[in-house]
Amino acid sequence: MVLEKYKQKRNFTSTPEPSGDVKVAAERAKKAAADGLFFCVQKHLASHLHYDFRLEYKGVLLSWAVPKGPSLDPKTKRLAMHVEDHPFEYGTFEGVIPSGYGAGIVMLWDQGTWTPQVDDVDAALKKGDLKFTLDGYKLKGSWVLVRTRGWGGSRGGGSSDAKTSWLLIKHRDDWAGAVDIAEFAPLSVKSEGDFADILAQDNPDIWRSNRPAEGGDTGKLFQSIITRALALKAEREGHAEGPAPRASAKAGAKRKTGSAKATPAPRAASTKKAPTATARAKRS
Repeated sequence: MVLEKYKQKRNFTSTPEPSGDVKVAAERAKKAAADGLFFCVQKHLASHLHYDFRLEYKGVLLSWAVPKGPSLDPKTKRLAMHVEDHPFEYGTFEGVIPSGYGAGIVMLWDQGTWTPQVDDVDAALKKGDLKFTLDGYKLKGSWVLVRTRGWGGSRGGGSSDAKTSWLLIKHRDDWAGAVDIAEFAPLSVKSEGDFADILAQDNPDIWRSNRPAEGGDTGKLFQSIITRALALKAEREGHAEGPAPRASAKAGAKRKTGSAKATPAPRAASTKKAPTATARAKRS
């Protein structure tokens, strides 16, 4: 059954995440050759901050959880845990998961198209060595996903929904460099906002007593996000009654700094001409 594990882990009466339509998956499998294979990276603040790296294949999104996010430095190998496939519709999801599996805030951090550098993707996944090219807002050029024999690793093949340990590595090319892309371009390519902006659009009050992380650094991060989201919400509600004070306008401008400054079109193929953070850094 398509997306069986994805659906087993979620209660769609309480989460805004897409449930996944079999017909959509079938249609995407047919159209991908013409439209280009979609990829995205979703920045997910749950019990811990991590980045969900997703590649469209056969109508669904193959998914890896990358704790520290992608690195443009070929010498830096990022752990990537292979998790359950996600529906294609999840690729543009951005919002708040209030409770249950994955509870937290999801940001669409990057999106674009990807091209396999192998003739047989299934064989490459089974072998545990998938080379590909990305063409996104922030991530471009040649990359590889390599399965390891570490925790949760597999010596043999594995299905796309097997939880295994991989490494996400950037190859040396014109898009590689020492820029910390997660820090340099931290905001959403969909809304150009940060976690507080996304939470403010929902309901920050629900996180006061029931947030995914209560302690440690993640708990402190959530608290700061909740505080600012409440302020943003109050500010926006105030806009309906009259002009915002100057200080708020300046604060809003500061929040935008570091954004990809891009407004994605419905299809990821439109990202091809968008400059990446790395390219802008090289020109500066």
